[in-house]
Amino acid sequence: MSERASSDSYGLPENWVSVAEAMVDASPDGLLLVDQDGTVLSANRAMHELSGYAPDELIGQPVERLLPVEARLPHQELVRDYFSEPQARRMGPVRQFELLRKDHSLVTVDIALGQAQLMGRACAVVLVRDMTAYRQLQEQLEHEASHDALTGLGNRRLFSRVLAQRCASLGRELHPMALLVLDLDGFKLVNDSFGHVVGDALLVEVARCLRRTLRADDQLARLGGDEFAVLLTDIHSHADAARVAEKMLLALSAVHQVEGYDVMVGASIGIAFYPDDARDADNLLRYADFAAYQAKAAGRGGYVTYSSQVHTQVSDKLLLQGKLKKAMEQNLLSLHYQPQVDVHTGQVVGVEALLRWEDPELGMVAPGYVIAVAELSDLILPLGEWILDTACRQIAAWARCGRPVRVAINLSVHQLRHKDFPDRVRQVLQRHGVSAQWLEFEITESQAMPNHRFIEPQLHALAALGACIVLDGFGTGYASVAYLKQLPLHKLKIHRTFVENLVTDEVSAILVKFILMLAQALRLELVAGGVETDAQLSFLREHKCATCQGWLFSSAVPAAQIDSMLTEAHAW
Repeated sequence: MSERASSDSYGLPENWVSVAEAMVDASPDGLLLVDQDGTVLSANRAMHELSGYAPDELIGQPVERLLPVEARLPHQELVRDYFSEPQARRMGPVRQFELLRKDHSLVTVDIALGQAQLMGRACAVVLVRDMTAYRQLQEQLEHEASHDALTGLGNRRLFSRVLAQRCASLGRELHPMALLVLDLDGFKLVNDSFGHVVGDALLVEVARCLRRTLRADDQLARLGGDEFAVLLTDIHSHADAARVAEKMLLALSAVHQVEGYDVMVGASIGIAFYPDDARDADNLLRYADFAAYQAKAAGRGGYVTYSSQVHTQVSDKLLLQGKLKKAMEQNLLSLHYQPQVDVHTGQVVGVEALLRWEDPELGMVAPGYVIAVAELSDLILPLGEWILDTACRQIAAWARCGRPVRVAINLSVHQLRHKDFPDRVRQVLQRHGVSAQWLEFEITESQAMPNHRFIEPQLHALAALGACIVLDGFGTGYASVAYLKQLPLHKLKIHRTFVENLVTDEVSAILVKFILMLAQALRLELVAGGVETDAQLSFLREHKCATCQGWLFSSAVPAAQIDSMLTEAHAW
């Protein structure tokens, strides 16, 4: 009666011992009961499954049977310490703990400890949890956090850690290393032209291509976007790194088959050396970035080795970028206009809009330098928008005064990479109430030829609006007659270097005559830029070049000074 009453008073069934055993066996975690001597007194079903031992192979055996050999003696000491000062331990995991299975394989586990009294004896209750799935998930998360999901390469985080560890481990040895930062040329064009699916596939192909050019122990990573990095730890001289850079550039210059398209992409590479340039990871990576920036500024498709001169040049450009952005925000830029003159009537038949920026500290900044710096950053797009908007506003102002004149603006290839650029032009024209016939777009031959695949449809779209298309700098690039016929051209503009020497250099004179004949045959208007002397003007007039531009007539001047030129003919 007393036992039944006792059980009833706690609300437990008569067979509570059997129920408890069933609950223990139902536990997904292994459960051990261990005495002060380290002997296993009991084990549940999950423990037998986890260890691979049958019940009679565990019970009565030392618990150290479940530990790797090297951990058994230390564990006996831990058991004595535990029973002398028992302390509960929750699941961690605090440290990696491995259990030795019957088949001698190891499984990562975590344990929780508690103490119980059994027939007057202190026993340890050990809860054992299989951490294999947890460990695999942890490793997967660590891998995802340190690797690029697209290419499988290490990411910036992992690469920076490896670079820092490598620099620290070398210590005073100062064994030379080379860090190469590679930035793809024309990748944005691929994305804009073919879509991000092709762009992503190209990045995967680039990663494979680079890996094929490198040795197994060279570290390759994708830092982000279209930027990659290579750490060469086994080099003997700077020439070794240069050869690797040349090899990578050559491999990337090939046509790549990507998603059914033939895609071409180049690269610009910056190289910095340990310990010559820097002895810590942060500066080494920063200097390689500087060199890559300079390689892109120098014309792309090559490599630049870091030097103090490169540092100064890049720092100046980055400083100028900041100043240019501030000048745009504060409306400190302006457009001046250089007249284009009919050599027979002396009348102004058009103007070219040219950027002007006078910085309080730097003074007048050369327009070409401003554009080059803007093209190396995201500033070229808002700057191009501002130039287009300002030019159209001025066209509208001249038209309201009854003196409409065609205005030429220079296009950057970066603007044409955006498929919606013709729509943006149409919107600006509509906003100012200007007809597209008063707008000229000049693009240089050197920019047009390497990018003709995406430039051609864009120029056709601009021509369809009614704008005039001019191929600038003709004669300095690679344009063939067949290519000229494909483009919706209205004018050719002779490069100023030919005009400068046409009176004194026979070859320049012959080239100018040939270009004049070619323009006539293709029924294109011709504009000669850089005319500075009467002798040059006489030559061009004699050979039927109708329109000229240059300092002989006028420098680029504010719009107000063009007003008087539009109302009268000049005897130039």
